[in-house]
Amino acid sequence: MIVARFTVQEAVSRKLVLAAFVLSVIFLALFALGFFLLYGMATAQVSQRPAATQVIVAAASLMTVLGLYSVHFLSSFLALFLTVGAISGEIDSGTLHAVLARPIRRADFILGRWLAYVVMIGAYVGGMAGLIFLIARLVAGYQPVDAAWAIGLLMLAAVLLLSVSLFGSALLSTLANGVVSFTLFGLAWLGGIVEFIGGIASNEAMVNLGIVVSLLVPSDGVWKGASFYAQSPAFVALASAQPAGLPMFSSAPPAAPFLLWASVYPFLFVLLAVRAFSKRDL
Repeated sequence: MIVARFTVQEAVSRKLVLAAFVLSVIFLALFALGFFLLYGMATAQVSQRPAATQVIVAAASLMTVLGLYSVHFLSSFLALFLTVGAISGEIDSGTLHAVLARPIRRADFILGRWLAYVVMIGAYVGGMAGLIFLIARLVAGYQPVDAAWAIGLLMLAAVLLLSVSLFGSALLSTLANGVVSFTLFGLAWLGGIVEFIGGIASNEAMVNLGIVVSLLVPSDGVWKGASFYAQSPAFVALASAQPAGLPMFSSAPPAAPFLLWASVYPFLFVLLAVRAFSKRDL
């Protein structure tokens, strides 16, 4: 807990928290303005058409989920930037030589770092996603399938990447870990696209490849689970009736075994980080 407290203080002193806050306020202001203008335009243009209700529901759902998709990307990059040099950077600067000379175990240092980053990224995702839903509710009266599940899965997606990057920082240099971590993030996104295209083309090999990638790096699969709970029930019904949806969204809830694996995944990588750091020569 002492390591976690000092990690949070370090993030505050380095202006990371302030920078994230300022940029988040700007993003939310632009999102609120864009949502208000685009939703008002959609309502005005289709109010006289027979399928007006469906179009308005689709517009509100798409804008809300796209806003959350932006939060997913922002939180993913923030999680990676926070942890890419969390251990290796301290080794390079020599700070760890002074810290570990005190009566503190290496495992405590890893766990304290991880706990602090989880709290920070969880607060960021919870606040941003909650405000996205609040803006949608105030502007369009929007009601998702389950906002709590959507926010929880968004948090899990960020914690997954955070844990992988922390393990890389305990094992690799900062530069090498940055390359590997950001490549894995991109690979997870690409795996989701491959699985989507395979489903459209009825190509079982592509679908299986996408599933394997999502199991290796589940962040994109967890996001798609969050996107299901973030949509309105009416939009889910409309999307389910279409032969092909959108590659970034899902019209079906995530499978329970996948959620179980994704929940265990961060703890597995924290244990691997502890093991790798315990054997690393400082």
